Amino acid sequence: MVLGDYQRTRLKDSKPTSATLCKKGSEYYINIQVKSEAPEQIHVDTVLGVDLGITDIAVTSEGQKFGGKTIKLIKDHYASMRAVLQQKAVKGTRSSRRRCRELQQRLSGKEARYQRQINHEISKAIVTRAQEIPAKIALEDLTGIREGVNQKAGKNHRRRVNGWAFYQLKEFLSYKALAAGVPLVLVDPAYTSQTCHQCGEHGIRNGKSFKCPSCGWSGDADFNGAKNIAFLGRYVDQPGGSEVLPNIKAVLSGLLKAPVFRPE
Repeated sequence: MVLGDYQRTRLKDSKPTSATLCKKGSEYYINIQVKSEAPEQIHVDTVLGVDLGITDIAVTSEGQKFGGKTIKLIKDHYASMRAVLQQKAVKGTRSSRRRCRELQQRLSGKEARYQRQINHEISKAIVTRAQEIPAKIALEDLTGIREGVNQKAGKNHRRRVNGWAFYQLKEFLSYKALAAGVPLVLVDPAYTSQTCHQCGEHGIRNGKSFKCPSCGWSGDADFNGAKNIAFLGRYVDQPGGSEVLPNIKAVLSGLLKAPVFRPE
């Protein structure tokens, strides 16, 4: 049995509770569940906002970007290869169709493993930075994002968004934050992409660019969104909650005057 350094560390510091033998292709894996005590969460007012996107997988309120260009190219490459195999399967014999299906499954597995590794690296970097600050992490409540994208977007955009594994990245951030004692909160994403983090007024977003007609601020749209997420995260009392006051939606609708203080 082959164990990596990470697996050895987890087994050394935790108590195994169960194990399951799994087969993937011609290889066997053992999934071991372990029980470990989560450290006490730190109590801080500082918030590290994180905006998830397409061009950049994640952008923090400090301006750190995790680019998505490479993974986009790889996903498009795998999609093209699967399309070619699908065409061959339609025209081929029974044995060739079976072979094409096997190759498609292998391609899907490679793509999923690559994406999973990227999400692990991003989530680790964000949680580590939150520990260094120290700060709690604020994310958008992504409930409904997949449904909205599927209804309105084109085929290619739907494939990219659904393949981004927003929820997987959120899950990785959640359990890594818990293991590190870093609080994580969810905020209502309404208007976070349309509001200027500098003055609280409605701005204009065009792809990755954002410009505010009121105060003149312009810059990366995802960075602007991350700053707004961090601002909202200050008002979430319980990790995982989304009851936020004041909220940006109320500010834009005129129900609440925009606060003078904005996060640095």
